[in-house]
Amino acid sequence: GSARRECRGLARAALRLDSPAMEELLTEVLDRYGLPAAWDEVMAPALHAVGRKWETAGERYIEVEHLLSWHISGALRGVRAAGSPVTGAGLSLLACVPGESHTLALEALAATLARHGLPVRMFGAALPVEALEQAVRRTGPGAVVLWAQSHGTADRALAARVAAIE
Repeated sequence: GSARRECRGLARAALRLDSPAMEELLTEVLDRYGLPAAWDEVMAPALHAVGRKWETAGERYIEVEHLLSWHISGALRGVRAAGSPVTGAGLSLLACVPGESHTLALEALAATLARHGLPVRMFGAALPVEALEQAVRRTGPGAVVLWAQSHGTADRALAARVAAIE
């Protein structure tokens, strides 16, 4: 449907390095579909398509992936709460595990939580273990989400360590 066309349009704009077109398309899909559907049906598939293009072309097109990622990240950070903050909702702390530099899926989650008026702290890429532990101790979050894009960066021991913090 139209989401598929918009996904292709976003990927084509990225290939042309057309920042204004990407910004316009991202704004339109967020307004039209809402954040979760815009992420699932347009943003993530466009990123995957651009990533496949880069993988099959050697080092070519990495600038396309970086530019598209930057625009998606900006669009996600621009998402605001739809209403008043949810009272009594526990804080969610979001961070990438050490060694993980891919943040966009976690940024989409942070934007979705914020859109629903839920308190969130997003720490981004490759948060060192000590900093993560301090953030958990200082904020007392109701939830901690650790993101690893691949098995190579995933760390179950770290998740257990964080879960044990009082």
